[in-house]
Amino acid sequence: MQELFQRIDQVSAQGHRKEIIDDLYTEVQDDVRGKVHRGMVRDGVSEGQFYQVLLYELDAIRRACASMQEGYMPPVTFIVVQKRHHTRLFANNHNDRSSTDRSGNILPGTVVDTKICHPTEFDFYLCSHAGIQGTSRPAHYHVLWDENKFSADGLQSLTNNLCYTYARCTCSVSIVPPAYYAHLAASRACFYVLTSENSDCGSLATGALGQGGGASRTTRGAVPPLSERVKKVMIYC
Repeated sequence: MQELFQRIDQVSAQGHRKEIIDDLYTEVQDDVRGKVHRGMVRDGVSEGQFYQVLLYELDAIRRACASMQEGYMPPVTFIVVQKRHHTRLFANNHNDRSSTDRSGNILPGTVVDTKICHPTEFDFYLCSHAGIQGTSRPAHYHVLWDENKFSADGLQSLTNNLCYTYARCTCSVSIVPPAYYAHLAASRACFYVLTSENSDCGSLATGALGQGGGASRTTRGAVPPLSERVKKVMIYC
């Protein structure tokens, strides 16, 4: 159960708006990294860099696994989730209460994997949450690599079920929790990044705007190591 619902974060700093994770694999041994449990969900990747990210990070995963144990090579499924798009899904009959929720949106768990998806690649739209206000925006999942040989129905069901395991919420959320947790961990890490003047977390030089000067960014800072007491605790959640 701990394997399914507890996420251990590992944070590092890198350049602004850089989509590839620089040090996904590092020579430094750390027992909290654990083992890869067959899946990786990535966020913040544009379509133009899908396969560049896949080639670089899949190789890093392979090397990381090999460094943990000789011959350790688990099958990997690599998925990219996108939230920022303009696709919206609606029920055929808006007045049919059996096909919409109380806010008039499509029902949670609705999947679309034909017609508007890529004709040859493995991708699908999943609306896993119930919209509270406005029109629900489905998440767009792109399966770039799948050595576990998931069926479309099996992977879509697993993805939807994972959306019910978010620790901060008692109902389903719009994207898989590992992506949410990564955002929370990164936001929390911004408070600890060691910088001289301006950090990549968005702070500006004092008085620069008031004096008509432009705001500049310095090089990225280092992230101090976590205390041993909190390495296996979801302190960001």
